[in-house]
Amino acid sequence: MLRKTDVEPLPDRKDDDDDEGTPVSVKIRERLNAARKRFHANDNIAEFIQPGELESLLDEVEVKMKGVLESLVIDVENDHNTDNTARRVAKMYLNEVFRGRYVPPPPLTEFPNAEHLNELMIVGPITVRSACSHHFCPIIGKLWIGVMPNEHTNVIGLSKYARLAEWVMGRPQIQEEAVVQLADLIQEKTQPDGLALVMEAEHFCMAWRGVKEMDSKMINSVMRGVFLKDPSLRREFLSLLPRKS
Repeated sequence: MLRKTDVEPLPDRKDDDDDEGTPVSVKIRERLNAARKRFHANDNIAEFIQPGELESLLDEVEVKMKGVLESLVIDVENDHNTDNTARRVAKMYLNEVFRGRYVPPPPLTEFPNAEHLNELMIVGPITVRSACSHHFCPIIGKLWIGVMPNEHTNVIGLSKYARLAEWVMGRPQIQEEAVVQLADLIQEKTQPDGLALVMEAEHFCMAWRGVKEMDSKMINSVMRGVFLKDPSLRREFLSLLPRKS
């Protein structure tokens, strides 16, 4: 039996800064699990990454990518063509093609709809670059965005639609989900009466591997609000898109 003076010591608790031996990816994953947040390939996890951790994550990815090259039986020590390839690939994934997972959304300057604009506006084509989450092969295409504002709609600069698209597409994606994610984001930011998106893209997972079909493209659309309810408005939007050659 323990006396009052015989207090059992509590187990040591290590915070993120003290636990030097834990890979940074494990620390980030533990925060996500503790918050019960999803971290699928096309989710943004920026709020769970602390300052300086992206640099450490880059180092970790580099080490593991070097292991992938070695498992492919590539002589990374003597092959001058793959010297530093692991580092380049790590930087490409974290700082470029999958950047949309690791950084906060781009800042938006919003303006009130002072003139009460309520006419159809179309932005595009916006070039989109992503990668399929099945094979990590590129998805390259064009995006058109139609907005039907109302007097309460927040007006954002035209370039900001491209910035938002870049942020959402900069993750491993499938096209169907990416367009819905972007529509949800624009709807939240601008609150229009209607929103329409059309995306047409080539998928290198189909052109570069598999059936190796070079000319096939995928087109999909999302219609919200009055675009969904008003067939004539929907036809007007679609008719104004550049015709495919």
